[in-house]
Order: sequence, then C-alpha cells, then structure tokens
Amino acid sequence: MNAVSSRVLDEAIAWQLCLGSGEATAQDRQHFSHWHDAQPEHAQVWQQLGGLDQQLAAATPMPARRALLRGDHESKRRVRRIGGSLLGLAVAVAVSLGLMSQQRPLSDYLADQMTGSGEQLSMTLPDNSQLHLNSRSAVDIDFAGAERRLFLRSGEILVQTAHGDPRPFVVDTDQGRLRALGTRFLVRREGNGTRLIVLQSAVAARPARLDNEQVVPAGKQVLMSASGLGDTHAAPSAADAWSHGMLVVENVRLADLVEQLGEYRHGYLGVDPSLADLRISGSFPLNDSNLALAALPPSLPVRIEKHTDWWVRLVPLKQ
Repeated sequence: MNAVSSRVLDEAIAWQLCLGSGEATAQDRQHFSHWHDAQPEHAQVWQQLGGLDQQLAAATPMPARRALLRGDHESKRRVRRIGGSLLGLAVAVAVSLGLMSQQRPLSDYLADQMTGSGEQLSMTLPDNSQLHLNSRSAVDIDFAGAERRLFLRSGEILVQTAHGDPRPFVVDTDQGRLRALGTRFLVRREGNGTRLIVLQSAVAARPARLDNEQVVPAGKQVLMSASGLGDTHAAPSAADAWSHGMLVVENVRLADLVEQLGEYRHGYLGVDPSLADLRISGSFPLNDSNLALAALPPSLPVRIEKHTDWWVRLVPLKQ
C-alpha cells in the first residue's frame, strides 16, 4: 500500500464515521461522492481504509474500532508516525487503543478547523479578524453570506474582530447567538452551556429560545443556556492568557485546575477526591504540563503519582 497524506487520511476517517453512523443524509452522501471523485488519492485511501476495516474486524470489536477512529487528532498522528501507511495503521491499532485519552464527538472531525490535545491554532479570517482556537476545539467558518459567522462546536475560541466589513459578526453555538459589537471576546463551550467573556467593547447575547438580546460589556462574563442567561460576573483576570501559552488562575479548586491542565495533555490526569477542594493561585505553562504539575507539591500537601506519561494522578502527601 502506498502512503497517503495525513490530511486525506483524516478526511477519509471522518467520512467513514459519517456514512457508518446511520445518521448520514442524502446531502452527506452527495458531498462524499464529490470528495471521493475529486482526487485519485481520495479514492485510493478510501479503498485502503475499507480493506483495513475488514482486517480489523476479525481482531477488534466494533466499539474499539470506532474508538480508534474517533480518537483525538494527536493519537491518529502518533499511529501514522508508527506505521507510515495504512498497513502500519493496522499493525499499530493495539497500541493506539491503549494510548487514546479522550473521545471526541464525530461532529468535531467534520469542522472547518480543529485542534487536538495540547494544540492551539491562530488564523486570520477573510475580513482580517483574528481567530485563536484553544486546545480540543472545533469551529466552522462561514463568511459567504450576509453575515460573518462562526459556529463553535466544542472547546474555546478568542476573537478579535476587524473593522471595515459592515456585515454582522456572530458566533453561534447550540445554546444561542453572540453578536460582536466591535470587540475582543472569548467563547467557551461548557457542557450544556456557552460561556462568554468580553475583554473589549461589548457583545450582544441571545439565547436560542429567546428573541431578545442582552448586551454584555467589557470586563464581564456570563453563562448562556438555550433558555436564558445566567448572572453577569466580573471576568477572570488574564482569561486570554492561554493564547500566550499560560494558564493563570486565582483561588480555584485544585480539581478545576487539574481538569484544565488535562485539556493540554494526553492520557489520564486526575486528583484524589480528598484534595479536590484545595485552593490555589498561580501561573502555569501550557506547553509543558509536567512542569506545571511539578509546581504544585511545593505549595500544596500533594505528591505526583505517575505510572506512565499517560496515567498521572495527584494524591495526598504521605506523612
């Protein structure tokens, strides 16, 4: 088998999951047909991926095969480095299944832009606005119509809107719509909610089930659900520090800090329940989560229990 590019392999995997999900529409199948016929490499990888699936079927249960395909971007990239081809992918499947740290929704793999664990992405949009994707984020971009529109599927983005384009700039999520009023702001998916943090100017927020907007000014944050907006609070200091490679927290629960750091690494990162409510403040590097974790024991009664790079836990300090 000839090696194929990682981009085409990712696209083929996404299409296999889409068409095999039982939820594919006629439009999905039409789009797949266009993709399949667009380049010879697309047809080649699709054929090879089908053969690979047959090879895996005998040795790997369907849930595990789906877990392999749905694993995060970095896990698939590790498999490609190990194998170098789709044949190598088959050889490395057992290793990959053991390394996968977090499942992601299928929809993330169909997004226009996506980041994996520990990855960030900065880009200039067609109107010269600036968009930054945090770790484990996925977003769609549509500037072709009467408005400049982003749809945040998962994760977190930082937006700096540009001037000169009269069309509204909006960020949509499942919970509602955020309309920029010449501004710089953060949008983060949190479970069944969307958190808005306004850094400059203001943003008009409209929950999906309501008709009225509420303007959120600079220095404020609010959690939006489909049925309404929560109370407005002061924005956390240095909320956008992640775009500069740092996580800045002030008097947060240790469990919450560990959860945030876990978004920037692969594998399991946990904390003993007896330590969850300890409070901590500080600045932590996101490009080296091991270094960030090493800063905890001098300040807290904890030690790092590490079995492998993929299984790390904070436990009480032994007396």
